[in-house]
Amino acid sequence: MKNIIKLTLTVLFFSGELVAQEKNDTLTTTRKSIPASFYFSNGIGMVAPDSIFSMNFRFRTQLRSAYTTVSENDFTASEIEARVRRLRLRMEGFVINSKINYYLQLSFSRGDMDWTDNDNSAINSSPNIVRDAVFIYKPTQKLSIIFGQTKLPGNRQRVVSSGELQFADRSIVNSTFTPDRDFGLQFAYLNNVSKIHYALKGAVSSGEGRNSTVSDGGLAYTGRVELLPFGKFTNKGDYFEGDLEREQKPKVSIAAGYHYNERARRTAGTLGKDLYESRNLSVFISDMLIKYRGFALSAEYINRTTDNAFTTNSLKEQRHVYIGEGKMAQISYLFKNNLEIAARYARISPFASIQKKELQREEMGLGVTKYLKKHRVKLQGHVFYNQSTNLFLDEITTKNWNTTFQIEIGI
Repeated sequence: MKNIIKLTLTVLFFSGELVAQEKNDTLTTTRKSIPASFYFSNGIGMVAPDSIFSMNFRFRTQLRSAYTTVSENDFTASEIEARVRRLRLRMEGFVINSKINYYLQLSFSRGDMDWTDNDNSAINSSPNIVRDAVFIYKPTQKLSIIFGQTKLPGNRQRVVSSGELQFADRSIVNSTFTPDRDFGLQFAYLNNVSKIHYALKGAVSSGEGRNSTVSDGGLAYTGRVELLPFGKFTNKGDYFEGDLEREQKPKVSIAAGYHYNERARRTAGTLGKDLYESRNLSVFISDMLIKYRGFALSAEYINRTTDNAFTTNSLKEQRHVYIGEGKMAQISYLFKNNLEIAARYARISPFASIQKKELQREEMGLGVTKYLKKHRVKLQGHVFYNQSTNLFLDEITTKNWNTTFQIEIGI
């Protein structure tokens, strides 16, 4: 009897091994016949074997050195910059099907985390590693619904990626007035009437900026309209600077937007130091873009208003909202050897009520960019002349020069 039991168990054991091996061989064969799909056209991409998940991975970094003089005549250094300005990792793709998308972007350099503002903020006291984290639902080709943290549909130079700029930095108009990033619900609707294309974009967000730790009862509301009278730009060329596609027909985009931040708690709404009292901020935005055969012209106008710019604490200390207006114009030409020359003029002017506290600032600059792989790999250099004026006293306070060299590399 014992021998019969041993024989039976032995047969069952080896039968199980054979069945398991057969299943494993079948699974291996199936996996080999339906491999994951990889691609390298725009970063490193992967689509799962069952096509219910995809991920595209990209990185980029900006390596920068800069020199700022004491004055327009004294070329002694007042500041020397040498640092990794940006280091970003970006992941995007779909889950379940192509209508459900995600987008993540992380920043790792100190200059990319808003440390200065965070040192003076209870709303956002930690390094801002997370720049973007959104869920995107596309029920149709024309409509996108976005939930999470990302750029608001504000001024064009803000929504253009920092990796797609023809100067090392955006203008002083953007740094002073942009609505920047926030957490909330957004939509984008793109359509056309004959050859005229248009885009309607809107957002309802927290109003406290990215990675905020606390909020209040106020929200921010943002809307933007874009009109493209001569049709779409090649390869979404209205969202990168310079005419790298060398548009064969003139392409134009005209846009306007409005941002209202209810009970804002920071000096620039979604950015800046904490205010001692909340304020309602209104920001009006208009911009335009023209591209044709290597030539590009862009311009922006932004103003910010509030009923009372100044806030006061119990110690009678004050912090204020920068209310005023900014104007910027930028022109460039791309030669056939992918060398580009560009010029920019920008000015920010405080309104009368804060002119004792804030200066009018102007920047005028020339830049040269050599594109090795479009905006992904490029060498950039520029020279700017900067001037600050005390409008209250009607006197110029500062004149100096700044020169910058930057290498950008990414995939």
